[in-house]
Amino acid sequence: MISRKTWLGAGLTALAGLAGLFAFGGAQSLTVPDWCGGVKPCPPPCLGAPEVAQTPEEFVQLARYELGRPLRRAAVARWTPPVARWTPPHRSFYRPQWRPEPAPSAENLPPGNLTMPPLPDPKNVYAGIAPDKISPATAGALTRVYAPNLTTGRVDVIDPATFQVVDSYFAVPSPQHIVPSWDLQTLWVSGDISYTGGHASVAAIDPKTGKVGKAIDVPDSYNMYFTPDGHSAIVVAEAKRRLEFRDPHTMALQGYVVAPECGGINHADFALDGSYAIFTCEFGDKLAKIDLVHHKLAGMLQLSPKHIPQDIRVAPDGSAFFVADMLQDGLIVIDGDAFKETGFIKTGVGAHGLYPSRDGTKLYISNRGTHNLAGVIKGEGGVSVMDFATRKIVANWTIPGGGSPDMGNVSADGKYLWLSGRYDGVIYAFNTENGSVKTIPVGGMPHGLTVWPQPGSYSLGHTGNLR
Repeated sequence: MISRKTWLGAGLTALAGLAGLFAFGGAQSLTVPDWCGGVKPCPPPCLGAPEVAQTPEEFVQLARYELGRPLRRAAVARWTPPVARWTPPHRSFYRPQWRPEPAPSAENLPPGNLTMPPLPDPKNVYAGIAPDKISPATAGALTRVYAPNLTTGRVDVIDPATFQVVDSYFAVPSPQHIVPSWDLQTLWVSGDISYTGGHASVAAIDPKTGKVGKAIDVPDSYNMYFTPDGHSAIVVAEAKRRLEFRDPHTMALQGYVVAPECGGINHADFALDGSYAIFTCEFGDKLAKIDLVHHKLAGMLQLSPKHIPQDIRVAPDGSAFFVADMLQDGLIVIDGDAFKETGFIKTGVGAHGLYPSRDGTKLYISNRGTHNLAGVIKGEGGVSVMDFATRKIVANWTIPGGGSPDMGNVSADGKYLWLSGRYDGVIYAFNTENGSVKTIPVGGMPHGLTVWPQPGSYSLGHTGNLR
């Protein structure tokens, strides 16, 4: 029989352990080269809860019940965003009902039929996103910039004509990205279990009104893409290291593909024929190739040492994929068909987001300005511009006083590149003709913003990967 004293001692020990964990959450920032670069496995202090939990299900339970505020990549940061933390309006967000969602494997999904719309120009995948290619499906949509905020739990809505915030509302706890749907009728807010609230979900914004609807429970929804035929949404369950194929309207689970070696599965882009996609593994120096015809993991590519792969974009002619590398400050060049590393292009400090110009001739690279996964205020952030044809950097745009450009997209007319200032609580609008920048304060930690409407006939997801 266990005595009351023994139980009390055990309880105090557990509380002390949790206190130590939270104390570490506010510890000194650790830079990536000291902790992640080339180290296998990457140390738990750098990666946070998703990488140290024994199973994905245990991580979900840990994040929602025991820790209160889940720890992820920002766990090593000392900096506190310059706004008060958001307090959810409903107590249920702190005590969600955790129910394992029964799911078939992807083997139960029918083979993909690749009935994707044909490319206007087979030699230029971006030919369909020119300013004059606005789809009738976007008729009536408000011209807006939507910026999700990780720490406030809100979506800030900006009128690009005035560069002013015109609305701000709660969407889901820990909103990560604003994702245009395949049919261009909905803007999905994806939220995971990283920050305040610890309860993942997605919510739909009606682009004709700019308002958000009721949230749909999805256990882990860090990012979202769509199969090229529009049959499925591909929810990127980062903590679970899997891709969940879901109904693109109801989010009902259809099946999933597991990528156990892809720590920090995150961004993706697609082959020109839609037969496969390549996803980056942010915490593991690897890439995952997904067969979208047979819904299976086709292979893993181990990159050369000391890389932290971020966003990825295909070349206009499909001859290569470019992967932003936050640690080595540039682009890793990948042969997608052969699935091998073929080169490297130097850009700027902390390369992160990749966005093609409206004419498909240039690639805009957002440089976060730091190698620290937790981020720094007023870092050496900026934008590099690469010419697709020559693969040379033709311009570098700086931010007066420094900054942290992260994610976003190009305006429909191609005149502005909109990016979140993730660690500085601002939104940037870069003039694509001269590189000058306007700064709009929003506070908190803005992340995967999108501009809407955008040209194109359908969306492959993320913050506006249209074709």
